[in-house]
Amino acid sequence: MNDLLQVLLANIVLTSLVWLLATWRRDVSLIDLVWPLLFVLAAWIWFDPATTNLSHWLVLLLVMAWGARLHIHLARRNLGHGEDRRYQEIRANHSPGFWWKSYFIVFLLQGVLAWIASLAIYGALTSAQSNPWFAFPGLLLALGGLVYEAVADRQLERFKAAPESAGQVMDTGLWRLSRHPNYFGECCFWWGIYIAALPTGWWTLVAPLLVTLLLLRVSGVSLLEKDIGERRPAYRRYIQDTPAFVPDFSRLL
Repeated sequence: MNDLLQVLLANIVLTSLVWLLATWRRDVSLIDLVWPLLFVLAAWIWFDPATTNLSHWLVLLLVMAWGARLHIHLARRNLGHGEDRRYQEIRANHSPGFWWKSYFIVFLLQGVLAWIASLAIYGALTSAQSNPWFAFPGLLLALGGLVYEAVADRQLERFKAAPESAGQVMDTGLWRLSRHPNYFGECCFWWGIYIAALPTGWWTLVAPLLVTLLLLRVSGVSLLEKDIGERRPAYRRYIQDTPAFVPDFSRLL
């Protein structure tokens, strides 16, 4: 229990510091850059460096690789472009006084959500027994999800950088199989970590369920596509022809 509270406290301290910086810079989207680092921090706090358990080392390396990749990707995409449009909308809806309201509805909230979503890491790193029937299939799924979302993000980044892509919809590569392949890969990553944590107990199920809920119903698919059809008519056709989340691998044939 002390280990769990230690990570919760660390999340609150770190997100509070970022809130101060974001208030000064008037850019709440800085929290997005910190989100993956909260999981890396949790993994380091819960990891026992004296362990000889191979699966524990693999979990740590996978979480570090996931966090570093996502942090770098978001930094390259967001820094220098001002506050994200989603946060601008939240700012408008909660003004005046957004500077202090944002501490609770954005920063503290994300710190707590990251703590809950990291519980699968806790289970995978603190399991007293190593069951290869759970650990290695789960870690293989997590690795596959990490590679899948990294490839999807890279494909979209290159597409947006091409001048001829202006006003077009990305519907090639992994984006031909589903509209949000990066979210699908993210989901696979966290379900894989959960499978590796199963020897600890079923209660860590709350972590991948929360991530899936956030990706599908809160900050992911639903939020991004709320009004995109109105802003980009070509995307309406893309929605009609392409599944939202689970890839249609038959399109590879």
